[in-house]
Amino acid sequence: MMHWYAIYTKPRAEKKVFERLDEKKIETFLPLVEKVRIWKDRKKKLEMPLFPGYLFAKFDYKNRFDILQTDGIVKIINFRSVPAVVPDWQIDSLRRLLEHPETLQLENAMQPDDLVEVTEGPFKGIKGCVRTVKDVSRLVIIIEGLQQSVSVEIESVFLKKIKEAAAKV
Repeated sequence: MMHWYAIYTKPRAEKKVFERLDEKKIETFLPLVEKVRIWKDRKKKLEMPLFPGYLFAKFDYKNRFDILQTDGIVKIINFRSVPAVVPDWQIDSLRRLLEHPETLQLENAMQPDDLVEVTEGPFKGIKGCVRTVKDVSRLVIIIEGLQQSVSVEIESVFLKKIKEAAAKV
């Protein structure tokens, strides 16, 4: 059965691992954000991994040894010896959030009490939890396989509370 898994790579090897898995025809997702790096003599815009050291791959866990033999991969993320499956909806949400990176920022992982869904605008249909920072509402998407999260600024009037817990989605 095909699922998304979080893959931990050697430092600064995310893009090479992405290319190697792509050559093996494995569906892979490496969320990248544009950052400005400053050196003594210049500034340069670079595409950097949103989650340094991590990328996502969709495969059948029975075939994990082919994945693990890929140069640059350290391990498949596990929690308590159980492979960390990343739900499809979280990958889809991340992809959509990256289409509008203007207010995207990395967040510390947190345990959501309520799950919400965006009802209007470019993020319509995305599920996550709400956090307020300095009177600004932010929609937080938790990537459970990494224990990381990202957030985007959003008006609270565009959010609808969903009854079921985040783990059941």
